[in-house]
Amino acid sequence: MISERSKLILRKLCEVFVLPKQTLPKKNPFKILIATIISQNTSSRNARNAFEKLSNRFKITPKTLANASESKIEECLKVAGLYRKKAKIIKAVSRIVLEEHSGNLQQILSLPLEEARKTLQELPGVGSKTADVVLLFASGRSTIPVDTHVNRVSKRLGLVQHEANYEGVRTSLQKLFEDSLAVHLLLISLGRKYCKARNPLCRQCPVNMLCPSNKS
Repeated sequence: MISERSKLILRKLCEVFVLPKQTLPKKNPFKILIATIISQNTSSRNARNAFEKLSNRFKITPKTLANASESKIEECLKVAGLYRKKAKIIKAVSRIVLEEHSGNLQQILSLPLEEARKTLQELPGVGSKTADVVLLFASGRSTIPVDTHVNRVSKRLGLVQHEANYEGVRTSLQKLFEDSLAVHLLLISLGRKYCKARNPLCRQCPVNMLCPSNKS
């Protein structure tokens, strides 16, 4: 059964990979939101560099960023790409959080999960993945952000249907696994090291015997 196989896959991945250290600003919902917006459509390295530059220049709070010069925010974000669009989004999000949510995302995060996801997605530049990242990393809610690695790996492993969209992948994985954070991080690790988009390293993959897509 797929549920038993999913347990074996998770157990094996836990043996092989050390869970990555928290790379997002721990437990600060607004900082996590801004960092995740910056990370959209860019590499993790460029996103970290851009967030660091922004943090060195501005205090990462709704009030500071809402009142900051858009051009100065752009300067910090150039390394991450789409910097003009992201700077505009960051200012807009900061203003809304400041004016409509008392400068604090906690009231949104305390809502029931699906209501919190919906409310976060009403913010400019916040889609399903960004909302799920904030909920998972800022408040430990049981949701699995689906990036390109999670999407690719979960489908190759036969954990979800190949035609599944974002919500299909997310909800299917959440039915199979209880530890959302571990699953999210471990599938990303597997995708980066072995289950690459092109030329996957099936022969070396630690879960190749459990994978229906194994080409070794």
